[in-house]
Amino acid sequence: MRLKTNLMILLAVLALVRTNGQDKLSFSLGDAIQHAIEYNKTVKNAGLAIDESRKIYNETLSAGLPQANVTLDYSNFLGAEIELSFAEGMPAQKIPFNPTSNLNLTVSQLIFNGAYIIGLQSARLYKELTETSYHKTEQNIREQVTKSYYNALVSDLSIGILLKNLDNTKAIFEKTKAMVSAGMAEKLDTDQFEVQLTSLGNALKSAERQKELSYNLLRFQLGVPVDTPVELTDSINGLMEAFGYELLMGSDFSLRDNVDFQLMLTQEKLSASQVTMQKMNYLPTITGFYSYTNKILKPEFDIQPKNVVGLNLSIPIFSSGQRNAQLSQARIQYETTLNNKELLTDQLLLQVKQARFNLATEMEQHENRKKNVDVAYRIYKNYQLKYEQGVASSLDLTISNNNYLQAETEYLMSIISLINAKVELKKLMNIL
Repeated sequence: MRLKTNLMILLAVLALVRTNGQDKLSFSLGDAIQHAIEYNKTVKNAGLAIDESRKIYNETLSAGLPQANVTLDYSNFLGAEIELSFAEGMPAQKIPFNPTSNLNLTVSQLIFNGAYIIGLQSARLYKELTETSYHKTEQNIREQVTKSYYNALVSDLSIGILLKNLDNTKAIFEKTKAMVSAGMAEKLDTDQFEVQLTSLGNALKSAERQKELSYNLLRFQLGVPVDTPVELTDSINGLMEAFGYELLMGSDFSLRDNVDFQLMLTQEKLSASQVTMQKMNYLPTITGFYSYTNKILKPEFDIQPKNVVGLNLSIPIFSSGQRNAQLSQARIQYETTLNNKELLTDQLLLQVKQARFNLATEMEQHENRKKNVDVAYRIYKNYQLKYEQGVASSLDLTISNNNYLQAETEYLMSIISLINAKVELKKLMNIL
């Protein structure tokens, strides 16, 4: 009995640990993008918008398909009668109104309505618009995840640099303390390194907080809980080696490949369809119908036939200028859309030129800052060797170390700027 109780407790503890614990998720950059496209709430909502547009199209289509309605009524005239006199001097004959009940089946079919035809085209265009909007949302998520992924990698790299520098400075600090004890260095030197250690410690804490922020943002974009452990399998060096700078700079730009331009083209079609729809309001509407009535409770005198087939023709004649005003508004909106299209064309062509310029500039700065890191590191190691030999001061070593860390920071920031410039150009070309 005791063994069974212990076993149940153990199973309960294991279940609790499994419930509260989170499995680590590992992502390459490509995996992270695909995961975000599948689980990000914004992308899901864009997908739902497509589903809704399909239902709207089906709703619009159904308005032109056969419609059937069944009605059942009952009327009681509460003993009312009608008196009929056939000749003078003869008593009037009273005819009571008996209760009546009818079962009526009506089937109707729209034969012609211009607004319906154009409305169906507009519903199809709206579905196309939501599909393009989904693609734009997906593109935005690709952009955000790419930038966040690089930010997280840079934060990891920054912490690694600071930790290595902190360990190195601690080692120098311990050697300096020993030299002070042996009378080979001054107390001022240890104070200098102690200040440097404090500064590095603060920088490390700041970098760790920045790392947490970067990973939290990435988790949010991936659509995973904020406490989920995430591991990034790609490295900065590997991603930078596959940068493809020359290929990207040599790629041609096509306006029709740009998502914003595609949205504008669809908007232009929608505006044109609105103009046509307002014109269709001047045309007649034709509907056909069939009606079947079954008399459940019949009146005394009934001549209504059971089956009726007919046509309805509705011709708009006079609307006090309302239709003309609506048509004029649609034409103005269409002209505005054409102007916006031309404006967007100019903006996109300018943005592509600027994006290429920015990418080239950031690549040059990245290469320069990469060289600066190598130079600053060599200077720092040289001063460290000179300090250990007693031919350089602790202040010289501290300054060279700060210059090296500054060069590393600028280099890491150049990676972020370079990636942002690359992403912006690829987004404009719709090859992200």
